[in-house]
Amino acid sequence: MQQYDVAIIGAGPAGLMAAVYAGRYKLKTIVIGELHGGTIGEAITVCNFPTYTEISGTELSQKMVNQVTNLGINILGEKINVVEKNENGFLIKGSEKVITAKKVILAIGTKRKHLGLPKENEFSGKGVSYCSACDGMFFVDKVVGVVGGSDSALTAAIHLADIAKKVYIFYRKDKFSKAEPTWVEMVLKNKKILPVFNSNIVELIGERKLEGVKLDNGKQVVLNGLFIEIGSEPKNEFLSQMKLKTDKEGYVLVDKLMRTNVHGIFSAGDLNSGNFKQAVIATAEGAIAANAVYEEVKYELNSSKNKINANK
Repeated sequence: MQQYDVAIIGAGPAGLMAAVYAGRYKLKTIVIGELHGGTIGEAITVCNFPTYTEISGTELSQKMVNQVTNLGINILGEKINVVEKNENGFLIKGSEKVITAKKVILAIGTKRKHLGLPKENEFSGKGVSYCSACDGMFFVDKVVGVVGGSDSALTAAIHLADIAKKVYIFYRKDKFSKAEPTWVEMVLKNKKILPVFNSNIVELIGERKLEGVKLDNGKQVVLNGLFIEIGSEPKNEFLSQMKLKTDKEGYVLVDKLMRTNVHGIFSAGDLNSGNFKQAVIATAEGAIAANAVYEEVKYELNSSKNKINANK
Protein backbone atom coordinates (compact mmCIF):
# COMPACT_ATOMS: atom_id res chain seq x y z
CA MET A 1 0.00 0.00 0.00
CA GLN A 2 1.47 3.35 -1.05
CA GLN A 3 1.87 6.16 1.48
CA TYR A 4 1.57 9.78 0.29
CA ASP A 5 2.13 13.11 1.97
CA VAL A 6 -1.14 14.35 0.50
CA ALA A 7 -4.02 12.79 -1.39
CA ILE A 8 -6.10 15.25 -3.39
CA ILE A 9 -9.60 13.96 -4.03
CA GLY A 10 -11.03 15.68 -7.08
CA ALA A 11 -9.40 16.50 -10.41
CA GLY A 12 -11.05 19.82 -11.26
CA PRO A 13 -9.47 23.30 -11.03
CA ALA A 14 -9.18 23.25 -7.20
CA GLY A 15 -7.63 19.81 -7.03
CA LEU A 16 -5.30 20.33 -9.99
CA MET A 17 -3.96 23.64 -8.71
CA ALA A 18 -3.47 22.10 -5.26
CA ALA A 19 -1.46 19.38 -7.00
CA VAL A 20 0.70 21.92 -8.83
CA TYR A 21 1.64 23.62 -5.57
CA ALA A 22 2.07 20.35 -3.69
CA GLY A 23 4.30 19.05 -6.45
CA ARG A 24 6.48 22.14 -6.42
CA TYR A 25 6.73 21.81 -2.61
CA LYS A 26 8.10 18.29 -3.31
CA LEU A 27 5.32 16.62 -1.36
CA LYS A 28 4.57 13.07 -2.41
CA THR A 29 1.22 13.71 -4.05
CA ILE A 30 -1.57 11.82 -5.77
CA VAL A 31 -4.74 13.19 -7.37
CA ILE A 32 -7.82 10.98 -7.45
CA GLY A 33 -10.78 11.93 -9.61
CA GLU A 34 -13.17 10.27 -12.04
CA LEU A 35 -13.34 13.29 -14.35
CA HIS A 36 -9.90 14.61 -15.28
CA GLY A 37 -10.17 18.40 -15.51
CA GLY A 38 -13.51 18.51 -13.69
CA THR A 39 -16.85 19.78 -14.90
CA ILE A 40 -15.31 23.00 -16.25
CA GLY A 41 -14.53 20.83 -19.27
CA GLU A 42 -18.25 20.97 -20.06
CA ALA A 43 -18.21 24.77 -20.37
CA ILE A 44 -18.64 26.04 -23.92
CA THR A 45 -16.58 29.18 -23.34
CA VAL A 46 -14.63 30.51 -20.36
CA CYS A 47 -14.09 34.27 -20.52
CA ASN A 48 -13.00 35.13 -16.98
CA PHE A 49 -9.90 33.01 -16.34
CA PRO A 50 -6.52 34.79 -16.12
CA THR A 51 -4.47 35.06 -19.35
CA TYR A 52 -7.37 34.00 -21.60
CA THR A 53 -9.77 36.41 -23.25
CA GLU A 54 -11.72 33.35 -24.31
CA ILE A 55 -11.01 29.61 -24.08
CA SER A 56 -13.12 26.47 -24.26
CA GLY A 57 -13.65 24.55 -21.05
CA THR A 58 -12.20 21.44 -22.66
CA GLU A 59 -8.96 23.18 -23.60
CA LEU A 60 -8.59 24.90 -20.23
CA SER A 61 -9.13 21.68 -18.26
CA GLN A 62 -6.66 19.80 -20.45
CA LYS A 63 -4.01 22.47 -19.91
CA MET A 64 -4.48 22.11 -16.15
CA VAL A 65 -4.19 18.33 -16.36
CA ASN A 66 -1.01 18.64 -18.43
CA GLN A 67 0.48 21.04 -15.90
CA VAL A 68 0.01 18.44 -13.16
CA THR A 69 1.24 15.41 -15.12
CA ASN A 70 4.31 17.36 -16.27
CA LEU A 71 5.30 17.50 -12.60
CA GLY A 72 5.25 13.71 -12.51
CA ILE A 73 2.07 13.55 -10.41
CA ASN A 74 -0.27 10.67 -11.10
CA ILE A 75 -3.99 11.35 -11.61
CA LEU A 76 -5.88 8.24 -10.63
CA GLY A 77 -9.25 7.85 -12.33
CA GLU A 78 -11.25 6.30 -9.52
CA LYS A 79 -14.31 6.94 -7.40
CA ILE A 80 -13.56 7.27 -3.69
CA ASN A 81 -15.85 5.35 -1.37
CA VAL A 82 -14.20 5.70 2.06
CA VAL A 83 -11.86 8.13 3.80
CA GLU A 84 -11.05 7.22 7.38
CA LYS A 85 -8.36 8.01 9.93
CA ASN A 86 -5.64 5.46 10.68
CA GLU A 87 -2.24 5.40 12.36
CA ASN A 88 -0.54 6.85 9.25
CA GLY A 89 -3.03 9.66 8.71
CA PHE A 90 -5.87 8.57 6.45
CA LEU A 91 -6.90 5.38 4.72
CA ILE A 92 -8.48 6.09 1.33
CA LYS A 93 -10.43 3.34 -0.41
CA GLY A 94 -11.25 3.74 -4.07
CA SER A 95 -13.20 1.55 -6.45
CA GLU A 96 -10.02 -0.45 -7.12
CA LYS A 97 -7.08 0.82 -5.07
CA VAL A 98 -6.38 1.59 -1.42
CA ILE A 99 -3.80 4.18 -0.36
CA THR A 100 -2.77 6.05 2.78
CA ALA A 101 -1.90 9.72 3.09
CA LYS A 102 -0.78 12.02 5.87
CA LYS A 103 -3.14 14.75 4.66
CA VAL A 104 -6.22 14.95 2.46
CA ILE A 105 -7.45 17.84 0.31
CA LEU A 106 -11.09 17.51 -0.73
CA ALA A 107 -11.78 19.14 -4.09
CA ILE A 108 -14.76 17.10 -5.24
CA GLY A 109 -16.87 20.07 -6.29
CA THR A 110 -20.57 19.87 -6.98
CA LYS A 111 -23.08 17.90 -9.03
CA ARG A 112 -25.91 19.13 -11.25
CA LYS A 113 -29.32 19.60 -9.69
CA HIS A 114 -32.25 17.73 -11.20
CA LEU A 115 -35.81 18.93 -11.60
CA GLY A 116 -37.05 15.94 -9.63
CA LEU A 117 -39.88 15.21 -12.06
CA PRO A 118 -41.29 11.82 -13.06
CA LYS A 119 -39.58 10.41 -16.20
CA GLU A 120 -36.53 12.67 -15.73
CA ASN A 121 -34.13 9.78 -15.17
CA GLU A 122 -35.91 7.70 -17.79
CA PHE A 123 -35.50 10.44 -20.41
CA SER A 124 -31.86 11.20 -19.53
CA GLY A 125 -29.99 10.70 -22.80
CA LYS A 126 -33.36 10.50 -24.59
CA GLY A 127 -34.04 14.20 -24.86
CA VAL A 128 -33.08 15.31 -21.35
CA SER A 129 -29.52 16.51 -20.84
CA TYR A 130 -27.42 18.39 -18.30
CA CYS A 131 -24.62 19.37 -20.68
CA SER A 132 -25.14 21.35 -23.87
CA ALA A 133 -21.46 21.03 -24.81
CA CYS A 134 -21.75 17.24 -24.63
CA ASP A 135 -25.13 16.71 -26.28
CA GLY A 136 -25.92 19.83 -28.29
CA MET A 137 -24.81 18.30 -31.59
CA PHE A 138 -27.70 15.81 -31.42
CA PHE A 139 -30.22 18.62 -31.89
CA VAL A 140 -29.25 20.20 -35.19
CA ASP A 141 -32.27 22.12 -36.57
CA LYS A 142 -34.43 20.86 -33.69
CA VAL A 143 -36.47 22.73 -31.07
CA VAL A 144 -34.94 22.63 -27.60
CA GLY A 145 -35.45 24.17 -24.20
CA VAL A 146 -33.13 25.30 -21.42
CA VAL A 147 -34.24 25.45 -17.79
CA GLY A 148 -32.63 28.12 -15.60
CA GLY A 149 -31.54 31.74 -15.50
CA SER A 150 -27.90 31.65 -14.45
CA ASP A 151 -24.75 32.12 -16.53
CA SER A 152 -24.65 28.41 -17.31
CA ALA A 153 -28.24 28.45 -18.59
CA LEU A 154 -27.73 31.50 -20.78
CA THR A 155 -24.42 30.33 -22.24
CA ALA A 156 -26.04 26.97 -22.97
CA ALA A 157 -28.86 28.75 -24.81
CA ILE A 158 -26.40 30.84 -26.82
CA HIS A 159 -24.46 27.72 -27.79
CA LEU A 160 -27.60 25.81 -28.71
CA ALA A 161 -28.88 28.71 -30.82
CA ASP A 162 -25.98 28.02 -33.21
CA ILE A 163 -27.21 24.44 -33.61
CA ALA A 164 -30.94 24.25 -33.05
CA LYS A 165 -33.85 25.82 -34.93
CA LYS A 166 -35.35 27.42 -31.83
CA VAL A 167 -34.32 27.63 -28.16
CA TYR A 168 -36.75 28.29 -25.31
CA ILE A 169 -35.45 29.39 -21.91
CA PHE A 170 -37.82 28.52 -19.10
CA TYR A 171 -37.15 30.62 -16.01
CA ARG A 172 -39.19 30.91 -12.84
CA LYS A 173 -38.49 34.64 -12.34
CA ASP A 174 -39.52 37.69 -14.37
CA LYS A 175 -36.00 38.53 -15.57
CA PHE A 176 -32.45 37.15 -15.69
CA SER A 177 -31.23 38.66 -12.44
CA LYS A 178 -28.43 36.20 -11.60
CA ALA A 179 -26.56 36.13 -14.92
CA GLU A 180 -23.77 38.41 -16.11
CA PRO A 181 -25.16 41.39 -18.07
CA THR A 182 -23.07 40.43 -21.10
CA TRP A 183 -24.78 37.03 -21.40
CA VAL A 184 -28.21 38.57 -20.80
CA GLU A 185 -27.66 41.06 -23.59
CA MET A 186 -26.55 38.34 -26.00
CA VAL A 187 -29.59 36.18 -25.20
CA LEU A 188 -32.13 38.99 -25.57
CA LYS A 189 -30.63 40.01 -28.92
CA ASN A 190 -30.67 36.49 -30.37
CA LYS A 191 -33.80 35.99 -32.47
CA LYS A 192 -33.60 32.20 -32.16
CA ILE A 193 -33.85 32.34 -28.35
CA LEU A 194 -37.27 32.79 -26.76
CA PRO A 195 -37.29 33.48 -22.98
CA VAL A 196 -40.37 32.19 -21.14
CA PHE A 197 -40.38 34.02 -17.80
CA ASN A 198 -42.43 33.24 -14.69
CA SER A 199 -42.64 29.60 -15.72
CA ASN A 200 -41.94 26.27 -14.08
CA ILE A 201 -41.92 22.90 -15.80
CA VAL A 202 -44.27 20.53 -14.00
CA GLU A 203 -44.33 17.57 -16.37
CA LEU A 204 -42.11 15.90 -18.98
CA ILE A 205 -44.22 14.67 -21.89
CA GLY A 206 -43.40 11.63 -23.99
CA GLU A 207 -43.50 7.84 -24.13
CA ARG A 208 -40.05 6.47 -24.94
CA LYS A 209 -38.33 9.84 -25.26
CA LEU A 210 -38.95 13.50 -24.48
CA GLU A 211 -41.55 15.07 -26.75
CA GLY A 212 -42.39 18.22 -24.81
CA VAL A 213 -43.03 19.83 -21.44
CA LYS A 214 -46.02 21.10 -19.50
CA LEU A 215 -45.74 24.40 -17.62
CA ASP A 216 -47.40 25.41 -14.37
CA ASN A 217 -49.78 27.68 -16.29
CA GLY A 218 -51.14 24.64 -18.15
CA LYS A 219 -49.40 25.41 -21.44
CA GLN A 220 -47.62 22.61 -23.30
CA VAL A 221 -44.51 23.22 -25.40
CA VAL A 222 -43.33 20.71 -28.01
CA LEU A 223 -39.58 20.04 -27.67
CA ASN A 224 -36.99 17.64 -29.04
CA GLY A 225 -34.59 18.27 -26.19
CA LEU A 226 -34.41 19.85 -22.75
CA PHE A 227 -31.19 21.05 -21.10
CA ILE A 228 -31.41 21.43 -17.33
CA GLU A 229 -29.21 24.21 -15.92
CA ILE A 230 -30.71 24.99 -12.51
CA GLY A 231 -27.54 25.03 -10.45
CA SER A 232 -25.52 22.57 -8.44
CA GLU A 233 -25.32 20.99 -5.01
CA PRO A 234 -22.34 19.59 -3.09
CA LYS A 235 -21.04 16.13 -3.82
CA ASN A 236 -21.26 14.79 -0.30
CA GLU A 237 -21.83 11.07 -0.74
CA PHE A 238 -19.01 10.08 1.63
CA LEU A 239 -18.62 13.28 3.66
CA SER A 240 -20.99 12.30 6.47
CA GLN A 241 -18.75 9.41 7.52
CA MET A 242 -15.87 11.90 7.95
CA LYS A 243 -17.80 14.01 10.49
CA LEU A 244 -17.03 17.25 8.66
CA LYS A 245 -18.91 20.37 9.66
CA THR A 246 -21.10 21.75 6.88
CA ASP A 247 -23.64 24.50 6.42
CA LYS A 248 -27.35 23.74 6.12
CA GLU A 249 -26.99 23.07 2.38
CA GLY A 250 -24.19 20.54 2.86
CA TYR A 251 -21.24 22.72 1.82
CA VAL A 252 -18.07 22.25 3.89
CA LEU A 253 -17.03 24.86 6.45
CA VAL A 254 -13.35 25.84 6.38
CA ASP A 255 -11.09 28.47 7.92
CA LYS A 256 -8.90 30.89 5.96
CA LEU A 257 -6.29 28.16 5.42
CA MET A 258 -8.93 25.78 3.98
CA ARG A 259 -8.76 23.58 7.11
CA THR A 260 -11.88 21.67 8.07
CA ASN A 261 -12.85 20.78 11.63
CA VAL A 262 -11.06 17.40 11.20
CA HIS A 263 -7.31 17.75 11.65
CA GLY A 264 -5.49 16.78 8.47
CA ILE A 265 -8.44 17.25 6.12
CA PHE A 266 -8.59 20.37 3.95
CA SER A 267 -11.20 21.43 1.43
CA ALA A 268 -11.02 23.70 -1.62
CA GLY A 269 -13.23 24.89 -4.45
CA ASP A 270 -16.95 24.66 -5.08
CA LEU A 271 -17.45 22.20 -2.21
CA ASN A 272 -16.74 24.99 0.28
CA SER A 273 -19.43 27.05 1.96
CA GLY A 274 -19.95 30.68 1.07
CA ASN A 275 -17.45 31.08 -1.75
CA PHE A 276 -18.00 32.42 -5.27
CA LYS A 277 -18.37 29.31 -7.46
CA GLN A 278 -15.84 30.18 -10.14
CA ALA A 279 -12.74 28.38 -11.46
CA VAL A 280 -10.45 31.25 -10.49
CA ILE A 281 -11.67 31.01 -6.88
CA ALA A 282 -11.29 27.23 -6.89
CA THR A 283 -7.70 27.43 -8.10
CA ALA A 284 -6.85 30.04 -5.46
CA GLU A 285 -8.32 27.88 -2.69
CA GLY A 286 -6.45 24.85 -4.04
CA ALA A 287 -3.19 26.78 -3.79
CA ILE A 288 -3.99 27.92 -0.24
CA ALA A 289 -4.85 24.38 0.83
CA ALA A 290 -1.63 22.95 -0.61
CA ASN A 291 0.44 25.63 1.12
CA ALA A 292 -1.26 24.87 4.44
CA VAL A 293 -0.63 21.14 3.95
CA TYR A 294 3.04 21.82 3.24
CA GLU A 295 3.41 23.91 6.40
CA GLU A 296 1.70 21.23 8.51
CA VAL A 297 3.77 18.39 7.09
CA LYS A 298 6.98 20.37 7.54
CA TYR A 299 6.08 21.31 11.13
CA GLU A 300 5.14 17.74 12.06
CA LEU A 301 8.34 16.38 10.49
CA ASN A 302 10.49 18.87 12.42
CA SER A 303 8.63 18.14 15.65
CA SER A 304 9.24 14.42 15.17
CA LYS A 305 12.96 15.01 14.57
CA ASN A 306 13.19 17.21 17.67
CA LYS A 307 11.57 14.48 19.81
CA ILE A 308 14.00 11.88 18.49
CA ASN A 309 16.98 14.15 19.22
CA ALA A 310 15.65 14.93 22.70
CA ASN A 311 15.44 11.22 23.53
CA LYS A 312 19.02 10.48 22.49
